[in-house]
Amino acid sequence: MSARAGGFLLVLVGQRRVGLLVEQVLEVVQLGEVHPVPVMETAVRGLVAVHGRMLPLVHLASLLEGRPTPVGSGNIGVVVNISGRRVCLEVEDAEVLVREPALPVPPGETLPWAVGVARHAETLVPLLDLPALSSRLTEAAAP
Repeated sequence: MSARAGGFLLVLVGQRRVGLLVEQVLEVVQLGEVHPVPVMETAVRGLVAVHGRMLPLVHLASLLEGRPTPVGSGNIGVVVNISGRRVCLEVEDAEVLVREPALPVPPGETLPWAVGVARHAETLVPLLDLPALSSRLTEAAAP
């Protein structure tokens, strides 16, 4: 539970808010030109340069909702470290850094991809399990 005690970055993806564990967040960036690449997972928009390094750009709302990426990319990315690999997540907004401990997912709630929840503005925000989401991307890309 210690990894979940450091807080989370609240981001807007599609029409909902989710939390990214602060220990996995490296930085929030302004997205530049996106370079499309052939991939099997429709949530992967392509590659984007961040400080001279090409990173995969994943449209987070599309990944969570299992739908293709919308036409036209946004301009905010969150660079995260997932099991030693850097990935840029395209989000609608990076809203606030909250320093509260994670809570367990309430009984009866179905929150796929959540490692827990955090209370913010009187609502429960799911904290994403980025390694599990990364596994989904890897599985989708396998032939």
